[in-house]
Amino acid sequence: MERCIVTIVVLSFCGFLSAQDVSHPLAPCDPQGGNEVRPLHHDSLSSSFLICVPHEVKPHYHRLHTEHVVVLDGQAEMLLGDSIFQIGPGDVIAIPRGTVHAVTTRSERPLRVASIQSPRFDGSDRVPAGR
Repeated sequence: MERCIVTIVVLSFCGFLSAQDVSHPLAPCDPQGGNEVRPLHHDSLSSSFLICVPHEVKPHYHRLHTEHVVVLDGQAEMLLGDSIFQIGPGDVIAIPRGTVHAVTTRSERPLRVASIQSPRFDGSDRVPAGR
């Protein structure tokens, strides 16, 4: 019995340690680099990413995905369908599937956003849109 309890405690502690594996996906972006996409989470129903945009994301749309973008840092001009508007920290933008969207960073610091997509995004439904 004592051996069983020790085994449970050891296994629980190992699980605790592995849960403490900390990465830093929200670390600052490289202002001199290109666009960065850092995975945050995914399952069969959704995925989320930190996206760093030093300059721009060209117009595109997603055949299958709805996307929500939460602006964490930076300023940008956003194209969403037929609208163009300014975005900044705290803004939340819903992008319905099939809607052309793009951003052009307008701040010295890269635009940093959290992108939440449903269903799970694997890149296969991203379609360039000529504009």
